[in-house]
Amino acid sequence: MQKLAKREEQIMQVVWNLEKAFIKEIIQEIPEPKPHYNSVATIVKILEEKGFLAHDSVGNIFQYYPAIAKEDYQKHAMKDVVSQYFDNSYSRMLAFFAKEQKLTDEELNDIIEIIKSNKK
Repeated sequence: MQKLAKREEQIMQVVWNLEKAFIKEIIQEIPEPKPHYNSVATIVKILEEKGFLAHDSVGNIFQYYPAIAKEDYQKHAMKDVVSQYFDNSYSRMLAFFAKEQKLTDEELNDIIEIIKSNKK
């Protein structure tokens, strides 16, 4: 799976949230400054070529939907982050966030409980 560029990921986040969307609906969900319609259409076409989006025809307009689940992309993206910045060590990544992001004891306990429940 390819890594998405910043604007591609922004558009995918919108489509994942909406589940199905026309280009005009995608543009409405993007914060200011809004990109031009043609720019979004070009990126949507690229995302379709990369296999991230698919479409249904509604008359002569395309309605786009995700061809890849958000969770699948999250797994891929997190593996890249752990590999590139934490030497493939999830414990180093968690230690980083615990230290730098000042996680509360409650948040750390929640993480431990999630890990324990997934091992069962």
